[in-house]
Amino acid sequence: MREVDRIAVEEFGLGILQMMENAGRNLAENVIDLIGETGGDVAILAGGGGNGGGGLCCARHLHSRGLRVWVVLDRDAATLKGAARNQLRVLRAAGVQPVDPSQARKALDRAQIVVDALIGYSLRGAPRGRAAELIGLCNEHAAHVISLDVPSGLDATSGQAPGQVVRPDRTLTLTLPKTGLHEVPGELYLADIGIPPEVYRRLRLTVEPPFDFGPRSALRAGIFGRRYWVRLEGG
Repeated sequence: MREVDRIAVEEFGLGILQMMENAGRNLAENVIDLIGETGGDVAILAGGGGNGGGGLCCARHLHSRGLRVWVVLDRDAATLKGAARNQLRVLRAAGVQPVDPSQARKALDRAQIVVDALIGYSLRGAPRGRAAELIGLCNEHAAHVISLDVPSGLDATSGQAPGQVVRPDRTLTLTLPKTGLHEVPGELYLADIGIPPEVYRRLRLTVEPPFDFGPRSALRAGIFGRRYWVRLEGG
């Protein structure tokens, strides 16, 4: 996936923010799907990388849909960099501020859905510090959890958890399924973030397009162009 991302950006000219926007919008639609028509509060647990940026983008889309959003960062907001920093700037301009770290438990208790966007496939060893604390709070207090790409604390390749790991009700993984998701609890969905199949061919990967309307795979077609979710069956 690192090579897929690199080729998409460096050789195809896709922007990080462009792909992050697709991820965040897909994630927001999944949250709304889980909440249903009644609505409710949503807590976003966001890290400082691309996964966190996708979570912050999701928060903006949910805010725009009229939901109350609680954003909880795993670090000081001033230390965010790159695309995640940009997403937070836009979110703040829209009137949504990260909550004080002392309010994390309150946010989790009030939320009908908790979005786990702390750590993606870049996990290196056991989660530490504030990220580890938030994973523990999430598992203890969250009513329902949806993880972005990979449950935080899980190794995307091996499926092993070297430390604390989020236990999601649904995981929305991006672009392609990761081998480590085979035993992840809950529902597993796949989101298209706009990477063309030619990227995979550069890596000599044979990938059958999963985003279709076949009777076994298609669950929901989105209204924002080519954006579909599919259930992964039989591996």
